Amino acid sequence: MPGGKWAKGLLVSLVALGLLYAGLVFGEGRFIYFPARGLTATPADAGLDFVDVHFEAEDGVRLHGWWVPGQYDHATLLWFHGNAGNLSDRVELLDLLHDELGVGVFMLDYRGYGRSEGKPSEAGLYADARAALEAVQVHAGVRPEEVVLFGQSLGAALAVEFASAHPVRGVVLEAAFTSIPDMARHHYAFLPVWPLLKTSFDSEERIAEIDAPLLMLHGADDDIVPLDMGRKLFAAAQAPKELRVVEGAGHNDVYLTADYIATLRGFLEGLEN
Repeated sequence: MPGGKWAKGLLVSLVALGLLYAGLVFGEGRFIYFPARGLTATPADAGLDFVDVHFEAEDGVRLHGWWVPGQYDHATLLWFHGNAGNLSDRVELLDLLHDELGVGVFMLDYRGYGRSEGKPSEAGLYADARAALEAVQVHAGVRPEEVVLFGQSLGAALAVEFASAHPVRGVVLEAAFTSIPDMARHHYAFLPVWPLLKTSFDSEERIAEIDAPLLMLHGADDDIVPLDMGRKLFAAAQAPKELRVVEGAGHNDVYLTADYIATLRGFLEGLEN
């Protein structure tokens, strides 16, 4: 009977939605973190001298990162990457930053990513960020207040959290979102899961506490983190601040645009004044 087929189809759809709902709530990490273990490249492949750094978070998790010394002493970047892949997926951009800006860069893989031990979580990634700053002090010989934080997407949330509680020289956020519940509301509007999520990364709540110059970059065509979300986060921040909307760019290709390096260079030079 047609009615029976319709009812059966509805039941299947409801079961599928129920399973997706349960997966989002009880296995939310699978929708937030997309780590890769194997490294497919190192800075040496781009002709860069670097130091393999192994260090430990406060809870004993062993972490891995790279220190790439700069040509000049005017800036040291502590880089928090996005939620997918690992360090080796960022070698092209690392090479660009080093060659065009001459900056020293320390970047780490969060727990569960690349050669870092453990399993990612919000509290765990915050601990990883704190451990990375200590590693920067050891290998770069700079004080925390001399470090410029550079966070992309999920890494932007780490940069906001860290800068809201510690003095830093400057903060660069690329494709930053307001919070994980807001992201869930945007991508899964048909399922009201956001009130039940344990993961927050609430940058909108914390960004006003940043007492350092802020640069935000956001692709105008970002289909992962909508530009409106970036604008909302920017509105909550204190001055001095700048939002650069990059026309023709999406979520992962902002650095390929013509004025990307010029914008970063201008921001870093401004920190010297």
